[in-house]
Amino acid sequence: MSYRLHPALIVGLSLLTSCGGGSSGSSSTGSTTTTPTTTPTTTPVTTPTTTTYNALWIPPALEGTTAAGVTTYNLSLAASSKQLQTGAKTATYGYNGADFWGPTLILTKGTQSRMVLQNSLAEATTTHWHGLLVSGAVDGGPHQMIAAGATWSTPAFTVKNQAATYWYHPHLHGATQKHLTLGAGGMIIVRDAAEAALALPRTYGTDDIPLMLTSRSFTTTGGTANQFVTTNSAYGDYLLANGVMNAEVTLPRQIVRLRLLNAEVEREYNVGFGDNRTFYVIGTDGGLVSAPVAVTRLIMAPGERYEILVNLNADTLGGTVDLKAYNGADSGLSFGFAGLENATSGAFGSLLNYTTFNLLHIKVGATTASPVTTVPASLVTNTFPTTAEATTSRTINVTGGLNGGAFSFNNVLYNYDTINQTVKTGATESWTVSAGNIFSHSFHIHGVQFKLVARNGSAANIKSYEQGWKDTLYVPIQETVTFVARFDDTADSTLPFMYHCHMSNHEDEGLMGQFVVQ
Repeated sequence: MSYRLHPALIVGLSLLTSCGGGSSGSSSTGSTTTTPTTTPTTTPVTTPTTTTYNALWIPPALEGTTAAGVTTYNLSLAASSKQLQTGAKTATYGYNGADFWGPTLILTKGTQSRMVLQNSLAEATTTHWHGLLVSGAVDGGPHQMIAAGATWSTPAFTVKNQAATYWYHPHLHGATQKHLTLGAGGMIIVRDAAEAALALPRTYGTDDIPLMLTSRSFTTTGGTANQFVTTNSAYGDYLLANGVMNAEVTLPRQIVRLRLLNAEVEREYNVGFGDNRTFYVIGTDGGLVSAPVAVTRLIMAPGERYEILVNLNADTLGGTVDLKAYNGADSGLSFGFAGLENATSGAFGSLLNYTTFNLLHIKVGATTASPVTTVPASLVTNTFPTTAEATTSRTINVTGGLNGGAFSFNNVLYNYDTINQTVKTGATESWTVSAGNIFSHSFHIHGVQFKLVARNGSAANIKSYEQGWKDTLYVPIQETVTFVARFDDTADSTLPFMYHCHMSNHEDEGLMGQFVVQ
């Protein structure tokens, strides 16, 4: 077998061999997490005896302004700074005056909408509406660069998505990792009549919480300390929830809804709660599932979103529970899982690697006046495209990546002028994505929501919680994933759709293709 031959993995493999393990995903019978034995090179750390928590920031909801039947959402992306470490502030990007991330856009299915983006940066950027079913002219991909100081207004479009959690972020080829690392991004919530008819938590910021999860490392840049490492780094040393380190939120003693987004550069999460409680997946990337799915662990690759319900009814008022990433030695995860490298230094090292770490500290507060206290038995009825309806099958293989080289699709690196696939408008197609032998990946495709139909050739291998509408999928090392989608939105060769790894370092290096629908 070939492996991803980066220094961090070589260190990790040698450490695991010395302590009697196999690959970095081998299970352990111990209940403690392996302590990394290498030393970080960029940020000296003193382990605190107690944790000081900071209030979780809830991004403001942006409803837009409606005129002549079209709702317009005005965004402005600008440089900012944020106090994250003692001493100098960290240079950041943010939308609409935020010092990291931006407002949550609230859209309604069936309405006419338009996005207007002012680029107040000193460099070009783009903004992509991740998961929205829009044409190539609206999509915000690499071809739709917005020059420094310029404004981009999309054509008006009909919101066709089902109620779910989507997001927006830059998509400038070669600079996506930098712009995302600095904080450019935000959530999109689509509402519809079917979701509104259900007894679900939906009071934004109270029992319905957006949670953008990522991590960052700090270094000294141009003589100024506490600046983000924006390139040549896969993983951060410190977890940020909505841009807040050691984030804490008080949630009411009832059923609450968390809208989870893995906004990492590369790291994957194995999500669960500190007391191992059951929680319920109610939504995938592109909509509600048919019925809540009870789980204790949930794997999330970069770009994926899941909506979950957490039952706090029986918790003690004033009690606490932690949302965690179980990414350590006793997680049962497999070699190639991003962030499982047992190394703290180097391009693929991190203080969070090969550990279980907190995503959010939750305090239990008073019940609201109109609480949701039960988990619904059923949600919505979905009609998915099927393999039998597919008229074309495509295979997309992740290739390259040896000796630290760039990954590619089917041995072709991304090129602005190359159309890699051509799809007929209205066609239903089956796509099979292979991760290759080096590493796991996160595959995202623009312009559609799809249905997973097989992992390694079998429908039985699809996780119970991922059997809903998706636009991003987790594909582990040496595995294949097959999905079926209907391509109704058009894109031409001037403004094509993308498919790419949503690990933005891989994407920037060329693990991306483009396609037209015509």
